[in-house]
Amino acid sequence: MSRQGQSPKTGRIAFQGELGAYSHQACRDARPDLEPVPCRTFEDVIAAVKKGDADLAMLPVENSTYGRVADIHRLLPESGLHILDEAFVRVHISLMALPGVEIEELEKVRAHLVLLPQAASFLARYGIRGEAAADSAGAAAELVQTQTRSVGVLASDMAAETYGLNILARHIEDHAHNTTRFLIMGTEPDTRPRGEKMMTTFVFRVRNIPAALYKAMGGFATNGVNMTKLESYMVGGHFTATQFYADVEGHPDDPALARALEELDYFTSYLEILGVYPAAPERDG
Repeated sequence: MSRQGQSPKTGRIAFQGELGAYSHQACRDARPDLEPVPCRTFEDVIAAVKKGDADLAMLPVENSTYGRVADIHRLLPESGLHILDEAFVRVHISLMALPGVEIEELEKVRAHLVLLPQAASFLARYGIRGEAAADSAGAAAELVQTQTRSVGVLASDMAAETYGLNILARHIEDHAHNTTRFLIMGTEPDTRPRGEKMMTTFVFRVRNIPAALYKAMGGFATNGVNMTKLESYMVGGHFTATQFYADVEGHPDDPALARALEELDYFTSYLEILGVYPAAPERDG
């Protein structure tokens, strides 16, 4: 049996990006028994699972430095998938180049736009300029194709391993806390209590009445339910149509959370639980 309580059909897990991406690392760390399947977009990841080409989807939802991953909160409720687990990946940045190249030979490095500022101090120290790429693992693959000795790449150790590049420097990020949180999703929900601490993720829209959000949140406070995340975003392109995404500690069958959700339902026009899953150990780290 797999960890989410159902037998795997394909033995595969889909992720967005190229082999060697941080999402690939998340797959290897969290589901080492499954074959990672790279996909071009988040939509392609979801489609791969829904079509049966993969058992699970690995989707990034937030980063400790840059916040919410663009578009992902819009995609999750529409995906038809259910959250089964969460995984955290510490984003370590390595500088890599072609075998035999010294760091003094590099004129520029290529990486995803969000990685370049995180290694700004290191690049300035060596006088190397940064150039944005569509994704870092893809930049590593392209470097192998072009064989350009004056170009390096900022990416994960896995990218260097995957494409046969030489790591010139490890852990060059300016901030030591940078971590990305991923959700592992599948077609069937698993609401069994698993582990000492459970998490529940849901989306909702409040009714069009005064102080609706304040009243809706009151049930969590009075019942002592810890809400670890609450974000709002527009739906349907309308400024008045606001949807909220929330993570709370607990299982829906826990008396306190059950009461809070019942009270929330009274003040909402839409409420959907996206998943019930064990809290990852990194939450307490």
